[in-house]
Amino acid sequence: MSTKVKIVGAKENVVSTDHFSIDECIGNVATKCDDLSMAIVTITEPTSEPWITIDYDEYMYVTDGFIEIYLEDGSMTKVVAGQTVFIEKGTRMQVVFPSGNTKYIPVCLPAFKPERCLREEGTESDVSKRLNALHNSNDSNKLSAEEVNAKFDHVTKVYHMCEKKLWDEAVSSGTAYFPTTFHEDGKFTHATAVADRLISTANHFYTSSEGDWICIELDRNELLKLGILTIFEEAKPVGTTDTNSDWETWVFPHIFGGIPTHVSGVVTNVLPITRDDDGSFLSIEGL
Repeated sequence: MSTKVKIVGAKENVVSTDHFSIDECIGNVATKCDDLSMAIVTITEPTSEPWITIDYDEYMYVTDGFIEIYLEDGSMTKVVAGQTVFIEKGTRMQVVFPSGNTKYIPVCLPAFKPERCLREEGTESDVSKRLNALHNSNDSNKLSAEEVNAKFDHVTKVYHMCEKKLWDEAVSSGTAYFPTTFHEDGKFTHATAVADRLISTANHFYTSSEGDWICIELDRNELLKLGILTIFEEAKPVGTTDTNSDWETWVFPHIFGGIPTHVSGVVTNVLPITRDDDGSFLSIEGL
């Protein structure tokens, strides 16, 4: 057989639920190709994806039905059968399938990988677990620490949750804020980049605490200007509390320094967190 024309793989199902399936035809699973990926996505009932941020350019060709793509500015693009849409790398979006009975072909450049698609899920879904298992089965697909952080270069907004009284004390004294476990944890400040994970994170680590809590929204670029690095790493313990075993495939931003309280632009928002009488965290007001 000619080396110029050869069979390199075959269609492989990578996601299958009661109403949603993805068959990869080209990509890291089907053909061990990282340059681009192409799949056939079939939706049989109305559903939606979580909000995602993509680290690749993506084309979507709709063959049946229609899809709606929502952006964080509130805009929506409707793509109907026979149309192709382009989504630029770094876009944060939510893809909605209002009617079911929809089929489309996504093409990603470079190829889709879970590491290149930040899914805003409160807990890791079965879809995410399946995709991570398929992609991690090939050691060559695993990213180095440098590659992991390179894919999060576009993420500028991160969040830190803390006791309100400790933050207020730092602000009043004009000093930087440091969490109480800063040295014990490895001289960094824990943070989260995915807003939907904040409440589940708080309920895992902090329910035994008392008093009011707040969520501090930070600009990662402004921290960097002060020489404070934000490094994306695997989940790590807070004090003596270990991480959640369901977070094995998640990465979190760790701020290697304290949080300046009086430098303009670093803190972009301070939001109150509501709690139940039993100490559990319920919601973050304004987020």
